[in-house]
Formats: sequence, structure tokens, C-alpha cells
Amino acid sequence: MTVIVECVPNFSEGRDEAVLDALREAITSVPGVRLLDVQADTAHHRSVFTFLGAPEAASEAAFRAMRVARERIDLTRHQGEHPRMGATDVVPFIPVEGVTMDQCVELARKLGERVGKELEIPVFLYARAATRPERESLPNIRKGQFEGLREQIGKDPAKTPDFGPNRIHPTAGCTAIGARPFLVAYNIYLDTDDVWLAEEIAKAIRTSSGGLPAVQAKGFEVGGKAQVSMNLLDIDVTSPAKVFAEVSERAAAKGVGIHRSEIVGLLPERAVFDAAAKYLKLDDPVESHSVEAKIRASQGPTLDGWIDELASVEPAPGGGSAAALAGALAAALVAMVGRLTSSRKVYAAVADEFRGITEEAERLRLELRRLVDEDAAAYQGVMAAYKLPKGSEMEVKARQEAIDRALLAAAEVPLRTARAAARVVELARRAAEAGNKNAVCDAGVAALLAMSGVTGASYNVAINVKGLAPEVGKPVLEEASGLEQQAGREAAATEHTVTAALVQT
Repeated sequence: MTVIVECVPNFSEGRDEAVLDALREAITSVPGVRLLDVQADTAHHRSVFTFLGAPEAASEAAFRAMRVARERIDLTRHQGEHPRMGATDVVPFIPVEGVTMDQCVELARKLGERVGKELEIPVFLYARAATRPERESLPNIRKGQFEGLREQIGKDPAKTPDFGPNRIHPTAGCTAIGARPFLVAYNIYLDTDDVWLAEEIAKAIRTSSGGLPAVQAKGFEVGGKAQVSMNLLDIDVTSPAKVFAEVSERAAAKGVGIHRSEIVGLLPERAVFDAAAKYLKLDDPVESHSVEAKIRASQGPTLDGWIDELASVEPAPGGGSAAALAGALAAALVAMVGRLTSSRKVYAAVADEFRGITEEAERLRLELRRLVDEDAAAYQGVMAAYKLPKGSEMEVKARQEAIDRALLAAAEVPLRTARAAARVVELARRAAEAGNKNAVCDAGVAALLAMSGVTGASYNVAINVKGLAPEVGKPVLEEASGLEQQAGREAAATEHTVTAALVQT
């Protein structure tokens, strides 16, 4: 199962490219983390980074960036339109896939404790991770900003941080770390420089004043225009479209139009779809008509996404799936060599043979690709069997029978992988011997990958039959061993052919 957390740290730096680059480098230095977006605003003197990763990776990336911010950002010299209390002002974790809000809360608490100890920055837990009701709201925590909190922390018990020293860091300030649903930072610029009007509208629409639910809002002057700056805390409660309509109506009542609006950072597609559906007055969801959505659904997970899943803490997909993927890659290479051979006149004598090799390699590629998923599913079946109840004697017997069936099925999947990959080794040998000489290295790589697939599959056969009775597991194990030996001979012959061709070259 894919496990993905989104993290959206906000830093009090929007002007110095060197600092922004250092923050980027810190985040992307963690394997498995994907930086999706960076938005820096010079007027607000603030940047918003959005990245994804497994929980542990996301936490590590956030910590590394916070360490850079502590070293490179000095709040005693910072001035900007946006309220701030820390070099790293806020770090929220958002569950995306395979993660619960409670797990994000725990992630926030662990990071907060680490930041407090290692970076000596006071940390307040906020939103769903808050330890006090008044700290659920970020503006409540940030009230007074860096300068005010510098005087309050350590003196006012209400400002005692959840983690770290009970004193503000002299240059990095303090930070809020929490867990929350998707938040959309959304700004609307009025066609006027009247900041008082922006403040009036912001007060009317924000939740704390009895306005729209799940909305934080404040008025600013940015670039000569009055801006209503908002955080939409739950777009399923109050969408950008609803906010835009409300602000437009209140501004129009004062004879003022909307100059433009902007989204800071990223937002879920459904926020845009919701606006489109309302504007077009559609009866059914607009996303059901999206070509791109249909294409994504038909394509399945990306290679990067699958690799991230493989690297996660989840045990499936694991080695068996990786072995099948190695075999699939090998088959794809053999198919390529086959096409490069059958399509060239100089190889006309073997064209029919290599068309046949290409066809078989494609069949094996599809089979091995299916086995990538089947291996992960087989493992899940084993885990499900082990979780069956064992309170009574009957339950113990039924559970053991289910485990035996699941283990045998889990052994048979990698055995099929070994069979298919062993055949790919044979095809790779022939491709190296008689195929297009310019692709001899590709045939060699195919043999190496396919051999890895056979050996890796054999490992997985062996581990699964360990829990079976000898008379059940022995035939499966013997076949896997035989396939490995046979493939080994073919791979060695392929290596000899490739080496000789390279020497001649």
C-alpha cells in the first residue's frame, strides 16, 4: 500500500535566492521525498514549500530544512507583510494516502520533540496536534509575532511551548508544528488601495468573527492593492469559489471590483472542479468528464510512485515484486534487440526468428509485469492468514490450514516469476549471439537483469516453503533450484558472448 504524507513548511524568507536554494537542497537531499512546489513572495517575505514522501522521510526533510532556516534566517532583521514568529514559521503534515490523521499527529509530535532538543527552538503543537484547545488556531499561537513572543515566552505560562526551551531562539524565533487537512492559501486583490476595506471584508468573512466556517482572513496592502489574504482550512466546508463570491459581493457593495486572485502553493483538484461545477451549474461532478483524470486512472501508478512504495516501511511490495520487475525490464530489452534486428536488412536471414523472439519477449514482459502485483497480493494473503483467530482448537486448525494455503500460493507466484525470467535469459543469449551487434550490450544487460529475477524469485520461493511440510514444499523448491542453475548457465554463456564482442570492437 502506498503511504504518502504531504508537508508544507512556511519559511520567513522570500527574497534571498541563496537561502531558498539551500532550503530546496535540504528537502530534496532525503531519498524518496518529492518537492512539488516552491512559492516565494517578496512583499510577504515568505516562502511556501510543498513536498511529498513517506512519513519518516517527510519528517527528516522538514527537519533538515528547519536546520538550514535556523542557520540562515535572522528574524531580528526580517520585515514583511505576513505575520511571523519563526524562521520556520509553521510545519503542517497532511495525510494523502495510506496515512491517518492520528499518524500525522504523532509525526508532528516526534518532529516537535526533535526540533526542541536538537535545534533548541521552542515548538508549539497546533491544529489537530494541539495539546490545548486555544492552540488549535495558528493565529492564536502567533499573536504578538516574534517581537511579542520574545517577551512572553518564559514569563507567561500560557506561552510555555510544548517542546524545546522555555525561551525564544534569539534569531530563529519559535515554530508551530501540526497536522491538518488540506489547507488552501488564497488571496484576493481588490481593485483599490483601500486597506481598510480589505480589513473590513476579512473581518466579516473569517470564522472567528462569525463569518464563513473554516476561514482565516486578514487585510493587507500588497503592491499598491488592497488584499484579502486567507487560509481556507477545509475546502470541503468552504471552497475557494464560495469565498470568491462572498468577497466579490461585499466589495461590490462598496463600489469596488476584484483586480485578481492568487493561490499560494498547491490545492487539490476537487477545489477547482467544485468552482467549475458551480459556475457551469452542472448536475454531476465535473471530474467525471475530465480527460486527464480518465487517463491517469487508466495508467495506474507511476514508476517513481512504485519505487517510493517499495522503499517505504510497508513490507509489500518487496523482493519478490522487485525480482519480477527485473525480469520485465529484461524482457523489454530483449524485445528492443529483436526489433532492432528484424527491421534491418543486414539481418534478413534471421528476421523471422527475431520477430518470433520479439513476440515471445513481449508476452513474457506482460506476464512478469502482472507478477509484480501478484507477488505483493500473495504476501498480503499470508499476512491475512496469520491474523486469523486462534482461540479454540477448531480455529487453530483452520488458521493453520489457511496459512499453509497462503504460503504455498506465495511460493508459487515467485516460481512463475523464475520460470518466465529463466526463459528471458535464454532469449537474451540468442539476442546476444545473432542479434544486432550494435545492441549486444543491451542483450547482455537483459541477461543480467533476468538472472537477477530468477535468483530473487528463488529466494522468495525458499522463504515461503520454509513454513510448509517437506513433502509439500520440496517439489516447488527443487524446481526453483533447477531453473536457477539452468539460467545461470545461459547467463554465463551470454556474458562470454558480450565480452568477446566488446573485445573485438
